[in-house]
Amino acid sequence: MPETMLEPDEHRALRDAVAALGRRYGREYFTAVTNGGGHTEDLWNDAAKLGYLGINLPEEYGGGGAGISELAIVLEELGAAGCPLLMLVVSPSICGTVIARFGTEEQKRTWLPGLADGTSKMSFGITEPDAGSNSHRITTTARRAPDGSGDWLLTGRKVFISGVDISDATLIVGRTEDARSGKLKPCLFIVPRDTPGFEYRRIEMELNAAEKQFELNFDDIRLPSAALVGDEDAGLLQLFAGLNPERIMTAAFALGMGRYALGKAVDYARTRQVWKAPIGAHQAIAHPLAQAHIELELARLMMQKAGALYDAGDDIGAGEAANMAKYAAAEANVRAVDQAVHTLGGNGLTKEYGLAQLITASRVARVAPVSREMILNYVSHQTLGLPKSY
Repeated sequence: MPETMLEPDEHRALRDAVAALGRRYGREYFTAVTNGGGHTEDLWNDAAKLGYLGINLPEEYGGGGAGISELAIVLEELGAAGCPLLMLVVSPSICGTVIARFGTEEQKRTWLPGLADGTSKMSFGITEPDAGSNSHRITTTARRAPDGSGDWLLTGRKVFISGVDISDATLIVGRTEDARSGKLKPCLFIVPRDTPGFEYRRIEMELNAAEKQFELNFDDIRLPSAALVGDEDAGLLQLFAGLNPERIMTAAFALGMGRYALGKAVDYARTRQVWKAPIGAHQAIAHPLAQAHIELELARLMMQKAGALYDAGDDIGAGEAANMAKYAAAEANVRAVDQAVHTLGGNGLTKEYGLAQLITASRVARVAPVSREMILNYVSHQTLGLPKSY
């Protein structure tokens, strides 16, 4: 486990405690569950009992009263132990944050205690087949029911939505018509899984994960007025309040995976002997592993900066740092996993060592929740001030 002088004592203590929990389960548990088509409920429940799942949510609703920085530590350390909880990215991070910051008092009382203690989960639905990274092309629309009840009628389609089958509800990003301009503006709705007409279908993936991916379809499903999160005119602000934590948590997910793979490779390089010395004595093996370690450590520093800015209320500064952190961590993770597999040679492709399955998994942070190319676009436009090509 890394020693980071910049981290306060309470953060290092949290790392130690979560790492201990992760070691109790480990990669063997995670692989057995996922290969069997199950869910990591035992780990989820134990993390909940220890207060880790809702560590970022307000204390008055059962949370830990900390921030996204602390939740990122939880995910990173579980990942470094080989058993990441992907729903941490979605449920307490995105959905919990949006509801805590912008939800009505009723929505907070209804959802936050369950998200904090792990008894409830919530998915996040933004990606669409024809929109991808262009959120301005989202076609999911909501309109008021014509009967004057104040209810909403929601129509749309979403893809690659994680964990719908184990979630009590999905936070759906849609669009409503602005009464003044006539233009569509983003809005967020809480849609319970058992809402009549809310259909979901599993997408088969070449990815070994406990959390499955789903396509959603709904046509004029009726939602009560209270399903709208926060202010109808503040949808864009609310949306980005959830996307920044998502990027920070994706960085944590990638860092944990990269650390796990690197640890396996270093252990192997210390003990595997082909000639007179262990293979780790040869610079052709040692230097790429050292480079992977450096890149993971640098990415963590940017993730910590992003978390600190977000927790301090600097949404603009956090947006830049969160995008950079996600980019850096995703790239470092891919290189760490690839180098780990190469270090083990043929053993890197065996089920016994379990690294080959990470080749696919490590690509997740490169393409989700936003591609590395779109992050480079963001930095070139927003940070460097270069003109857009689109």
